[in-house]
Amino acid sequence: MPSAARIPVPFGQFIVKVHGRCNLACRYCYLYEGPDRTWRTRPAAASPAVLDRAATRIAEHTAAHSPREISLVLHGGEPLLAGAGRLAAFAALVRERTGSCGAVPTTVHTTVQTNGTLLTEGRIATLARHSIRVGISLDGGLAAHNTLRTDHAGRPSWPAASRGARLLAAHHPETYAGILTVIDPRTDPVEMYESLLALRPPALDLLLPHGNWSRPPPGLPAAVPGGEPPGANRPTPYGDWLCTVFDRWWRAGRRETRIRLFEECLALLLGLPGATESLGLDPLNAIVIETDGAIEQVDSLKSAYDTAAATGLDIFHHTFDDALRHPGVAARQAGAAALSAVCRACPLLGVCGGGHYAHRYREGHGFTNPSVYCADLDRLVRHVATRLTDATRAETTRAEATTAGDGR
Repeated sequence: MPSAARIPVPFGQFIVKVHGRCNLACRYCYLYEGPDRTWRTRPAAASPAVLDRAATRIAEHTAAHSPREISLVLHGGEPLLAGAGRLAAFAALVRERTGSCGAVPTTVHTTVQTNGTLLTEGRIATLARHSIRVGISLDGGLAAHNTLRTDHAGRPSWPAASRGARLLAAHHPETYAGILTVIDPRTDPVEMYESLLALRPPALDLLLPHGNWSRPPPGLPAAVPGGEPPGANRPTPYGDWLCTVFDRWWRAGRRETRIRLFEECLALLLGLPGATESLGLDPLNAIVIETDGAIEQVDSLKSAYDTAAATGLDIFHHTFDDALRHPGVAARQAGAAALSAVCRACPLLGVCGGGHYAHRYREGHGFTNPSVYCADLDRLVRHVATRLTDATRAETTRAEATTAGDGR
């Protein structure tokens, strides 16, 4: 259990649900098709009063803790349903109020996470003018990869989404934050990666589908972790897929794009701090403001059970410091203390970190379990470590040969 003496880490990422509905009806969506139903009773869009109060609370938290920078993520649903102008006005309000508070200037980095279908030249220009970077969610870089991403009438989203991505890359590359893709081990990993490269993203986020021991992801059995060593008697379709992409990315001879999962794994193996929710032991510092002003934990928890992300707090009656004291938030910041005995004994703990918190859930046993992707993560981390060791050894050999050739 988390230690009562642990000092909370202030929130540095504020995810604001500016619109709570989506123009797509992706068949696998954990948010609208999963066990959580809280979205049904919430307003479709955040009201001016909610956005005004959210900006005030963000500024208040920033003034209290004086971070050098914070991240503001405009989210949904599909946030562009609120209109690019409204997103820009809210981002400007947060910057204005944050800039007028605290003794230390705080930089606000703003991103909108969109499915890309509503991106037009005009909307992109508005976002760019207000320094709002754009992240796009896609299942891959080909129409065939996106067949499950349809609108509510069953029409494909790919033509509009791919057009939006290409507009962004062509006209405002400085505004292009990258592409988020939930991996599907049934796809060809190299084809998938190279198809995404064709959309010229500066960065890729390759995410494991949200699943757990009670609701396993596709291709993994619904099994209870029994304390066996990582990788024993478990298939690793996701780990195999990621290892293939890693080798393609690693051997390219140049960095074609950033892949956050791989870069964070390499950093952690080298003893550097990590900054991803899927790896490492760094405390999570993200918080969500829903369309009705409710303060919630991150959306991924909604894949576990109904109301899993709820805190009972809201921005009209509570501060973000109140949220820091919530048991669920404390557990996300407790590091190894919140992990199962199996994870704490694992030699890969410092890199894997137990995996994504939501992926540890087991009905009746909470989150104190290894990740349902334990074997896949073991496969990936060991593979990356081997490639890093081989590269280090080869570089050392080259350096020694050069030194010998110089007669030193």
